[in-house]
Amino acid sequence: HRSVGRFSPLPVCPASLIGTTVAELLAYLVLLNCARKAARRVRGGAGAAGVVPRLRVVRCMAASEAAQLKSAREDIKEILKTTYCHPILVRLGWHDSGTYDKNIEEWPQRGGADGSLRFDPELSHGANAGLTNALKLIQPIKDKYPGITYADLFQLASATAIEEAGGPKLPMKYGRVDITAPEQCPPEGRLPDAGPRLPAEHLREVFYRMGLDDKEIVALSGAHTLGRSRPDRSGWGKPETKYTKDGPGEPGGQSWTAEWLKFDNSYFKDIKEQRDQELLVLPTDAALFDDPSFKVYAEKYAEDQEAFFKDYAEAHAKLSNLGAKFDPPEGFSLDDDKGAVATEEKAVADPAPTSDTNGAGPQPEPFVAAKYSYKKRELSDTMKQKIRAEYEGLGGSPNKPMKSNYFLNIMIVIAGLAFLTSLAGN
Repeated sequence: HRSVGRFSPLPVCPASLIGTTVAELLAYLVLLNCARKAARRVRGGAGAAGVVPRLRVVRCMAASEAAQLKSAREDIKEILKTTYCHPILVRLGWHDSGTYDKNIEEWPQRGGADGSLRFDPELSHGANAGLTNALKLIQPIKDKYPGITYADLFQLASATAIEEAGGPKLPMKYGRVDITAPEQCPPEGRLPDAGPRLPAEHLREVFYRMGLDDKEIVALSGAHTLGRSRPDRSGWGKPETKYTKDGPGEPGGQSWTAEWLKFDNSYFKDIKEQRDQELLVLPTDAALFDDPSFKVYAEKYAEDQEAFFKDYAEAHAKLSNLGAKFDPPEGFSLDDDKGAVATEEKAVADPAPTSDTNGAGPQPEPFVAAKYSYKKRELSDTMKQKIRAEYEGLGGSPNKPMKSNYFLNIMIVIAGLAFLTSLAGN
């Protein structure tokens, strides 16, 4: 892969060849010759324009593997059945993406869904109190499936929790890239506060910074239909109520709704009525019916659960993508088979017939990178795309056989015979 990255020569260092077999050495020479021929073609083609491109080795950053994400999703479902951790997994995904600042273009300085919440500097932010428990729940899944990023795992866990609690199907996409060091974590203070002096203004300040509007603010607030507030974590709520004293899961806390593990529109109904003192209403919750603009959507969702589900699904998916850097850039879906087929076809499809063939004669077999791998593991679609794109970027085509270099072939044969003669002499 180091050579195929942009068909650049590997560094020629005698020490790096010690211990290699004859077959490996010969394969190395063949690849080296291919790289040099490709470089000559590029220099020759660009020379007419007076530009000589610089060849470089490209390090391919693999996206999360779709198969592992699907398996991880099933494991998350099993955890949800036994631990009833839906609310905290939703919060985990939200707090990783909710640090996004649309006014900052650079990644990862802009914050967002980049897996930064796994590092202590961000995990210790006051708004993230208690999320250590969420990380403990999903870390074994990350260990089991190393081919997925934390950024994707956090959002996968959040979306799966919503859907398993009875919520809408979310149009999620994956392929988020992780940050790599604690120094890349965003500063504290980007997440919303539960009890600001001016609740409506505070919500707008925080969510507008992320590029979200009033409708999305109200729709996302509806996720409080799940979960409880614990005074030892957020400073809000009662130690326990009749709805939480017996669990399920760890007992205690104060919930926004009576059925706090069911995703529906009861959050809006209960806030509007405010008849049950056992249920929690934060200042930011009350603002949804106090503020004229918010109230339009809150009233609508209290009456129409289908409208709430539709708007929530769109807002949740948008929130999960904020600030994320995707590989591939367009991301990918776990449920769209057509998209998967299109990706595969993009990686292996034949190019248009060239003029010298006039469409006649048999066409070469399409290039499938994994066919030439000596390992059993199938190359990912992302890697296939990268290999093909990098090769075609140099003007080459995997579907055209390369002309033989007879001099090199003769030298390889001579080298092989000399080696065998040496063995026989010993």
